[in-house]
Amino acid sequence: MTAQRDGLYFHEEIMLISLHDQSGTVEFGAWYSQAVGAAVLAELLIAEKIEVEEGKKHLVYLLDDRPMGEPVIDECLAKIANSKRRASASTWIGRFAGLKHLKHRVAQGLCRRGILREDEDKVLLLFSRKIYPEVNPVPERELIDRLHEAIFTDREPIDLRTVVVVSLAKTCDLLKYPFDKKELKARKQRIEQLCNGDLIAQAANDAIQAIQAAIIVAAVVPVMISHS
Repeated sequence: MTAQRDGLYFHEEIMLISLHDQSGTVEFGAWYSQAVGAAVLAELLIAEKIEVEEGKKHLVYLLDDRPMGEPVIDECLAKIANSKRRASASTWIGRFAGLKHLKHRVAQGLCRRGILREDEDKVLLLFSRKIYPEVNPVPERELIDRLHEAIFTDREPIDLRTVVVVSLAKTCDLLKYPFDKKELKARKQRIEQLCNGDLIAQAANDAIQAIQAAIIVAAVVPVMISHS
């Protein structure tokens, strides 16, 4: 089994972006779930565990079924490996987003890293719920600094992992949590350049194009729900 990497995985970074630091809660709607599903797919693409077919169907092909050492990612990889039929990137993102107790599993992974702490509070003095207050703010601060530099400066090229997080957060409407909406609007062109892969090293361009083709479908389900 592959040892866990030192840095955060994409789905852990999405959790930190979405987390309310004081209350220890996260919005657990379709946007968040789809963002995590897309984040896992992006992680598998970067690790060359899968590839996404070019064209309209965006079918996912398994390249390597060896576990990566992270429970959520490994469960998703096993689902692809054990599937009798190939499915599209959008289908897999939906399946990953539907994993049982997804929010809590991602948060508990951050607890194991010493970044969050698992606790409980009362809702209306009647119901208990699990919350995850932040105990080590450094990883989130470093993440926000990376995103801020990518979005609000004109530096280039930008590293691939930062571009992926920007794309995930933008597609799933999560950038509004760490940043001001008006300031984001003023940098709309820069964000589009990041999401299109224009500001990364040429060697990584193929990877970001495949990832972008996959994560763009993360917006489909929330949009359908909001208009239903």
